Amino acid sequence: MIAYDTGERAVHEAGHGDHLCLTFTDDAEQRRVVTAYLLGGLRRGERVMYFADRNEPEQVLDWLRRAGTDPAPALADGRLTVTTADDSYLAEGPFDPDAMVAALHQEVADSLRAGHTGFRVSGEMGWALRDTPGAERLGEYETKVNEVFAGRPASAICQYDARHFDPAALHDFDRRHSGSVEQEPLYSSSTLRLVPSFRDGQPSLRVIGEVDHHCAPALAGALEGALDRPGDIVVDMSGLQFIDLAGVRALVRTAERLPAGRHLHVVDLEPMLGHVLHVVGWDQVPTLTVTVREVPA
Repeated sequence: MIAYDTGERAVHEAGHGDHLCLTFTDDAEQRRVVTAYLLGGLRRGERVMYFADRNEPEQVLDWLRRAGTDPAPALADGRLTVTTADDSYLAEGPFDPDAMVAALHQEVADSLRAGHTGFRVSGEMGWALRDTPGAERLGEYETKVNEVFAGRPASAICQYDARHFDPAALHDFDRRHSGSVEQEPLYSSSTLRLVPSFRDGQPSLRVIGEVDHHCAPALAGALEGALDRPGDIVVDMSGLQFIDLAGVRALVRTAERLPAGRHLHVVDLEPMLGHVLHVVGWDQVPTLTVTVREVPA
């Protein structure tokens, strides 16, 4: 079995010290991640806080109910707090990264003093898209907040809706976190995972492991789904270890089906695998581009 190392973290693996970025384009994906994250903290005896924005607090609580957990006892004894950003740290004036970092330090200390095993927090970051004073300092905050969680029994997931945030801003916010939340794989086996992701703020498909004739149809199916969405298709090959001709054909055939003006971008490919694509004749397909990973001198 291949040991995957993607730089991303499944939500159930989120733990102490993590400051993770969740970038999503689907409400169901947000709900799945948030529900798992909140329930995971409660089950581990952590104190859990949630800052809602686009969703109402009651809607977030309903996610827990639909997962089979009554949030009322946790709300009553202070293990769970669900509020809105406007009713909390934004209510007292301009957004101040230093003040927010200090407040989070205090939340961690208070949680441990109260006997909880840790502290976890998640927030919807859509408030930054409104005319919120100080919102231009959000990137500064995301960098500074890493110190709150590093080496401490605390964690956070910051939620960014890619349907509303600028891709360049998403890329900047993502790189300021210590990691990112991996989305639900489209396909997973002992040798291959196909995972929706974001690269440089743009939706992409991560291909992790090995693509041979057995799983090439899975790759073709994932690419088929991307054909229905507007814009270019980005295929992140940084986690690819092997691809055979069946896999290459899946890429080429998808690119050939794209209309003029759209492209299939295969990025961060290992040089030897890039040579395989060249032999097959990918450079003869005008809608397919391949970027090979640079090898250190």
